[in-house]
Amino acid sequence: MTEQQPVKRLNVGCGRNIIDGWINLDVMPLPGIDIVADLEDCANSPLPFTNNTVDEFLLSHVIEHIRNPLPLMQELWRIAKPEAKMVIRVPHGASDDAWEDPTHVRAYFTNSFGYYSQPYYWRADYGYRGDWLHDKLTFIVYQHGNTHLSPAEILHKINNQRNVVQEMIAELVCKKPAREPLRQLQTSPQIYIQLA
Repeated sequence: MTEQQPVKRLNVGCGRNIIDGWINLDVMPLPGIDIVADLEDCANSPLPFTNNTVDEFLLSHVIEHIRNPLPLMQELWRIAKPEAKMVIRVPHGASDDAWEDPTHVRAYFTNSFGYYSQPYYWRADYGYRGDWLHDKLTFIVYQHGNTHLSPAEILHKINNQRNVVQEMIAELVCKKPAREPLRQLQTSPQIYIQLA
């Protein structure tokens, strides 16, 4: 009988949000940081992990700070085990939170996370080789003005108004081997709405 390897969880760009039992990675050598690495430079400096070794990833309010996220997502795909889970928490692009912070360089919307998969590149090849299936998207919605609306009405507000969503939580799954860049392989995530 083979000995089971411990689950490896990576808290990516964690800042001061140190999580016990996780490998805490950040660009700054703050207290509790296990690995110091520059997420902006993943194209030139690989993360210090071997291929197919990480089971779970958390990127909480970090990816909107990354100017070119494709090399980062490709590098995380390299070190992920097949079917590894990733949770990305970000402000919604149509919220003031997405742009008030001067260190935010990118906004995220409902379909943004699909571009971390291969099927979204059926029109053009930008050299990205990762493949993350966008499985689930949760909108944390402000209660004010939304408590008596149906999910369809709230989704309409999300897509047409500002400052409806407090936070988006995307759940992705590592697909290995990578799927083909074929339009017919594109999928939409399951959408959930949760009142804050």
